[in-house]
Amino acid sequence: VADTKQKLGNDVFQAAGVAQKYNCSLVRLDYQQEQGLVSSLPLGINQIKIQRSLTTSNVAVFVPFVTQELFQSGAAMYYGINAKSHNMIMLDRKQARCPNGLKLGTPGSGKSMSCKSEIVSVFLTTADDIFISDPEAEYYPLVKRLHGQVIKLSPTSRDYVNPLDINLNYSEDDSPLALKSDFVLSFCELVMGGKTGLEAIERTVIDRAVKAIYRPYLANPSPENMPILSDLHQALLDQHLPEADRVAQALDLYVSGSLNVFNHKTNVDIHNRLVAFDIKELGKQLKKLGMLIIQDQIWGRVTQNRSQGRATWYFADEFHLLLKEEQTAAYSAEIWKRFRKWGGVPTGATQNVKDLLSSPEIENILENSDFITLLNQASGDRKILSERLNLSADQQKCIDNSEPGEGLLIFENVVLPFSNPIPKNTQLYKIMTTRLSEVVEL
Repeated sequence: VADTKQKLGNDVFQAAGVAQKYNCSLVRLDYQQEQGLVSSLPLGINQIKIQRSLTTSNVAVFVPFVTQELFQSGAAMYYGINAKSHNMIMLDRKQARCPNGLKLGTPGSGKSMSCKSEIVSVFLTTADDIFISDPEAEYYPLVKRLHGQVIKLSPTSRDYVNPLDINLNYSEDDSPLALKSDFVLSFCELVMGGKTGLEAIERTVIDRAVKAIYRPYLANPSPENMPILSDLHQALLDQHLPEADRVAQALDLYVSGSLNVFNHKTNVDIHNRLVAFDIKELGKQLKKLGMLIIQDQIWGRVTQNRSQGRATWYFADEFHLLLKEEQTAAYSAEIWKRFRKWGGVPTGATQNVKDLLSSPEIENILENSDFITLLNQASGDRKILSERLNLSADQQKCIDNSEPGEGLLIFENVVLPFSNPIPKNTQLYKIMTTRLSEVVEL
């Protein structure tokens, strides 16, 4: 409190100088000091009737007019902060024309963390089912914390998934066998190997065997009537044809040989809301088959959920592994084409953008994705994506040496720079991180 009027004037002058330094101006409240004091207290009462118009430049400080926003209502989920306006990004992928998604970035850019963050949001805010293809066994802590089911597939595991499982909603046709037969043909093609694929007669004998082994189940759809690989093997031998014998001999290794992990009835709970398939310990020969079987299991769940009006989310980490083999790549392309109308929401995470452009069929995966998360990109991939997605020079800067969890989010026609860091001092971060030192500490 000033002792004299002159000192009061000096204090007001000094305060005005400080305010001017921050581009603010002070107005003296003549004969309104009491009202001003009351208005400044946290009472929610404004007794000073002062209004001031804001110019466009002043308003732009708070909400930049050049910034696009994504803030949908309803079942929208959190996807980070708009790097320009610092507003939340809230969107519902199921409202998109095509909800398919991709998460692209270099190793360490935050692809897996982005997938896990979205999985948590889906799990907590919806009643949808979630499937994960986990080639590196890194989703176990998160899935277990959410009381999901981790299915470990390996030659020594006691978790079994029957590749011949089928449900009566497997296809939109009257008979589900047509689509299942196509899967079995892809399976046998992987087993037999070779660059030319299956011959026409071999395809015919396999299709004939498929119809034979499913006949008891279609007549009485009970679990004990579900066929396994040994039934397919025997149905081929029963045809007494050289082509059928040749396919049966190729299946021997997977029926009675050392790689017979898939010749069992399913003994795990694949009806859990959250299921992760751990295929890290599958060898080179079995991993290709394992990935194809996982995709087929997910397709079966999608068709089953469709009749119940429930969506199914599918996260494929290390997506480039699925694109290396012709059969799994073709199956992935089919998923990206057809999942939408069956209530499926697939997401692939990969660091190899070039794998998405290796063939016209696989290229459709990029074109059929309305949700794309671009994290830090290598220079070659950044150039490819800029051309394919029409990114501006400013937008390219957002994926050039960006920090983990930062980049561009593309949703339909909207392109936003975003940031979605997860605080390191949280339990969620500890069960989601893949950094070796932090995993060891956990």
